[in-house]
Amino acid sequence: GCDSPLTLTSQKAAEAVDSIFRSLRDISRARVHMKQFHSIRNPGSSIHQASYKPLLKQVMEEICNPDRPDPVDIEHMSSGLTDLLKTGFIRFMKVNRPHPGDLPLLIIFMVGGVTVSEVKMVKELVATHKPGTQVMVLSSALLTPHSAVELLFAADRLQPDT
Repeated sequence: GCDSPLTLTSQKAAEAVDSIFRSLRDISRARVHMKQFHSIRNPGSSIHQASYKPLLKQVMEEICNPDRPDPVDIEHMSSGLTDLLKTGFIRFMKVNRPHPGDLPLLIIFMVGGVTVSEVKMVKELVATHKPGTQVMVLSSALLTPHSAVELLFAADRLQPDT
């Protein structure tokens, strides 16, 4: 709301900071319904400091987990008539869904954008935990630090220009 630094007042600055924190709280509420991936912050303890663990890293570690528990927040979407019938019978029988880590090809699509460092992190995680698995990372945009901040604090980020 300021055209120049001369028109900046403490009230306008406080409103801008409040708006930024409101946006950050709204974004964090988008994961509230998730059971496993609800936070990107590890609060730490008296021995370890708090840390940040990106959502994409959490998802990839779950997919590549050698212990392979049934993923809580990752759903298997069936396709085709045969898979649809199998899915219907799963309600009546104890049948395990396929684990994403069992597949020879992983396709990850990031809505909103992905950074180069995130693509590198996915490549390294898959190479370390699932060698021989092919991974494709697709996205609606390749984000730069500037564009990520711009999208994060855009006035109407939930209804972008189409």
